[in-house]
Amino acid sequence: MDYSVKTGDPSKQRSACLVLGVFSKRKLSDPARAVDKAARGALSRILKKGDMDGEENQALMLYETPGILCDRILLIGCGTKKEFNRARHAKAVARAVTLLNDGHAMDATLCLPDLETKDTDLYTRIRDTVLRAEESTYRFDQCKSEPKPPKRPLKKLTLLVGDRRRLKTAEHAVEHGRAMALGMNLAKDLGNLPGNLCTPSHLADRARALGRKSRRLRVKILEEKQMKELGMGALLSVARGSRQPARLIVMEYRGGKPNSKPVVLVGKGLTFDAGGISIKPSPAMDEMKYDMCGGASVLGTLAACLELKLPLNVIGVVPAAENLPDGAANKPGDIVTSMSGQTIEILNTDAEGRLILCDALTYCERFEPAAVIDIATLTGACVIALGKHASGLMSGDDALADEILAAGTHSGDRAWRLPLWEEYQSQLDSNFADMANIGGKGGGTITAACFLSRYARKFKWAHLDIAGSAWNSGKEKGATGRPVPLLTQFLLKRCRLTP
Repeated sequence: MDYSVKTGDPSKQRSACLVLGVFSKRKLSDPARAVDKAARGALSRILKKGDMDGEENQALMLYETPGILCDRILLIGCGTKKEFNRARHAKAVARAVTLLNDGHAMDATLCLPDLETKDTDLYTRIRDTVLRAEESTYRFDQCKSEPKPPKRPLKKLTLLVGDRRRLKTAEHAVEHGRAMALGMNLAKDLGNLPGNLCTPSHLADRARALGRKSRRLRVKILEEKQMKELGMGALLSVARGSRQPARLIVMEYRGGKPNSKPVVLVGKGLTFDAGGISIKPSPAMDEMKYDMCGGASVLGTLAACLELKLPLNVIGVVPAAENLPDGAANKPGDIVTSMSGQTIEILNTDAEGRLILCDALTYCERFEPAAVIDIATLTGACVIALGKHASGLMSGDDALADEILAAGTHSGDRAWRLPLWEEYQSQLDSNFADMANIGGKGGGTITAACFLSRYARKFKWAHLDIAGSAWNSGKEKGATGRPVPLLTQFLLKRCRLTP
């Protein structure tokens, strides 16, 4: 969709539809009052008839309003003005864009970003508007024989702000929001593809395609022979049960100074996870195509970096494999040797994500990184602990953890920090190897992070468990594109490009 920012009197705008906010008890927002005045009280008269009182989720489309140049006016209920906050603003935007996209207004002027809340500024509202608009119009129909897109979809959205002095800030917000949405949509597309199409080789091909878009991004794909030479025994052990060969995808974005240390993002790329010999229950196993959403978020974040031409060095590393049962697959009790030389007793073959990530983390040492963040749909325990609303964050570096938490809050893609205390490490003790790959029933999310921490001792590191936030189940099943907004905000802040 095309986005633009304008200033001016809302009553003098010309478009297919003008979107205005109305608060509870039929209280017009400031832009709506200006339009009502120009229309000689037409809005107030209509509202008094009782068709709408401004509650959340309400909407009313008006046609041929006197004194107004727009063909239509869409009134969106915003709820109580005192309680109008960032979350309710986002809901109002999503409601408006959904109605516009399903209707016949191919362009619209949106006055909602100018509605102030106590917990946002204009930059945040504008960026949120772009993200919610893209989220509301996203469709995944690549695998349908006869896709049925809207007949006259919304193609242009003009965001109206009242103060010309804030125009530059609003334009930056649109630019950043579009880049985030671009990355999110890529991550969604990859996540929503079925496992027979989105294989490790397909992920590698998509990374190469991304690299062809810019000289700033260099892509290297390591095949199994090269990984074997490096000693990646943990990663390769996971791939043994599949006919699909593993790939290690390395994407180097060079936007900063040549000698500047990079931020490294490591994304789990399990394109399908049946659990291996420790096979998963059959209900909802189809959702295990989403086990590569960590890797997808890394590709999406790199796409955002390219779009914004960030003045920063960023490296994306995605270990990609399938985890299936087979005669050659890992067995409970097997012991493998990781690239670091540490040995691992595999007590549960379904705890495979940490096996591919640990070798990828060791590989990252060669980059001498400023910081490393790994992103993975790692544990069901994280879903139990935090649900779908927050990603789990664990790190032994308080400054890095605070940076990530702040990025999550600012982007609306929030994380919650869990402890990574030394006391949890003993749960990984093994009688036969340096460590076990699971730590028992208690604190499963934390012990998974403890496992990874043993491979991240040579750099600043944080772990994001996105098992609950990466996709939605049920009727609204689909990838969310998270945590691309959090990661992009983290990088923007490091470049000092956001408030």
